Amino acid sequence: MNVELLIEIGGWIGTAALLLAYGLVSTRRLAGDSAIYQALNLVGGALILINSFYHGAMPSVVVNIFWVAIGLFALGRAFQRKGKEAS
Repeated sequence: MNVELLIEIGGWIGTAALLLAYGLVSTRRLAGDSAIYQALNLVGGALILINSFYHGAMPSVVVNIFWVAIGLFALGRAFQRKGKEAS
């Protein structure tokens, strides 16, 4: 499988992950601060970031850099909160 095809597949998987996360939160099946929601956003944003960079879509690259950064921050907070609850 060539690199271009992998990047395209990754972009579609990333898009699906973001839409799944949005749909699950919108239908109240996931909380917006849950680790699963944040992980879906993080993975989706990262895959779309790679795809956008490959295609030279710099506005999308910038948006997804922030999307990934917010996902990392929120996921870190979710794990911190879970660790405090376990103590």
